[in-house]
Amino acid sequence: MHVCVLGAGIVGLATAWQLERQGHQVTVIDRAAPGAGASGGNGAQLSYSYVQPLADPSIWTQLPKLLFSPTSPLKLRPQLDPLQWRWGLAFLAACNAATSRDTTAQLLALAAASRTGFEAMQADIAPDCDFSATGKLVLYASAASLEGASAQVELQRTLGSAQRIVTPDECVAIEPALADYRGQMAGAVHTPSECAADCLKVCAELMRALSARGVRFMLGVDVHGFARSEGRVAAAQTSEGDIEADAFVMALGSASHKLGRALGAYLPVYPLKGYSITVEVDPAPGAAPRVNVTDSARKVVFARIGSRLRVAGMAELVGHDASIPATRIETLADATRAVFPRASRLAELHPWTGMRPATPKGLPIIGRLPHAPSNMLFNTGHGALGFTLAFGSAQRIAQALDAAPSRA
Repeated sequence: MHVCVLGAGIVGLATAWQLERQGHQVTVIDRAAPGAGASGGNGAQLSYSYVQPLADPSIWTQLPKLLFSPTSPLKLRPQLDPLQWRWGLAFLAACNAATSRDTTAQLLALAAASRTGFEAMQADIAPDCDFSATGKLVLYASAASLEGASAQVELQRTLGSAQRIVTPDECVAIEPALADYRGQMAGAVHTPSECAADCLKVCAELMRALSARGVRFMLGVDVHGFARSEGRVAAAQTSEGDIEADAFVMALGSASHKLGRALGAYLPVYPLKGYSITVEVDPAPGAAPRVNVTDSARKVVFARIGSRLRVAGMAELVGHDASIPATRIETLADATRAVFPRASRLAELHPWTGMRPATPKGLPIIGRLPHAPSNMLFNTGHGALGFTLAFGSAQRIAQALDAAPSRA
């Protein structure tokens, strides 16, 4: 079939790669360059085995801080936006132990498939993307928070994840760059199998390989609607005219909600704004980390990508506000100084912000939806795990397409 993929972020490009491999003719449409949205400056971690959803029972005790503290890593700015309120109420409803356990199980299964898909992509196109497989440490500042993490570790163990609680001394043995921070840690969760890569480079490499194989890229092109015929999408209506195809995949991140509504589908996808900096590292041994590190208290992640360190964090429900407040960037710089004081001179920060497309439960929307045309498939709502889940999601889209009632 001819399949039109709407969106050239990592989710859309992974989908295009999977579909091209299965013999489909593919067109990719995006208003910007590959990876220019939420993908480009993301946390760079491929967190296949530690996927604790944001919708967690602990949120209830944090609500006052979320609403009122100017320094909170999680921020909610209520607006006159029905989607924000509907999303927020659904998110709070998902903040219970049973839903969190179910979401964790589903995310781990999808992440396992995504690891396999990412490895297949690596074998296929050999991307230059600063890939590493050095594991991950999730740091906890107090004994109470570490005890809470142990419950998540036990749940993930029953679901096949291999990880363990480690002491501060063990943290330093695993990642020597944490030596200066040893006294600030109660312990950590260590997952040896986790990976990292530069997502923007992966996007660029996918476009390079796919273009060489005949995939058509229409960049700088807006999608503003759809032409329908007999209950199906006949064409995507774009700033360059109508683009006809046999099937369509909507992978437009937080922009998917509006276009989904035009097709009669409700997509509970809202932008979860995040920030990052990318700094050159001191090459001295033990100065900058090589292991992925997440500071759970600060909600900040650190990932080594080549000679650079990606520092990313925060989660704000503030609508589609693409501004980058200096205070948020300074928070990331301060976190870097605190956790890895010898890692970088922080001469150039390369600040970035992105709108992670999040669902209330933290589960992406993959496949067909009731009331939407049968030849429109959705692949959106991955939140902060878009890079991690992209290739597993692409496999599910390909499977759904093969089982399509609309297939000729």
